[in-house]
Amino acid sequence: MKKLLYVFAIGGLFTFASCDSNTENRTEEGMEEVGDGADELGDDIEEGAEDVGDGIEEGAEEVKDEVQ
Repeated sequence: MKKLLYVFAIGGLFTFASCDSNTENRTEEGMEEVGDGADELGDDIEEGAEDVGDGIEEGAEEVKDEVQ
């Protein structure tokens, strides 16, 4: 009889341990939001770098035209 109670107790602990807690869910959601924000920031930086590169190329061509 004691063995059966131990089996149920251990089974209950495993079941309880596998449940997601509210804190864990909020943490995962927060990490997803941080990741999304980082992706958007990376895209914005990339676009800004492309704009700067385009401006440098235009400036270099203007200088080249002035020199010729």
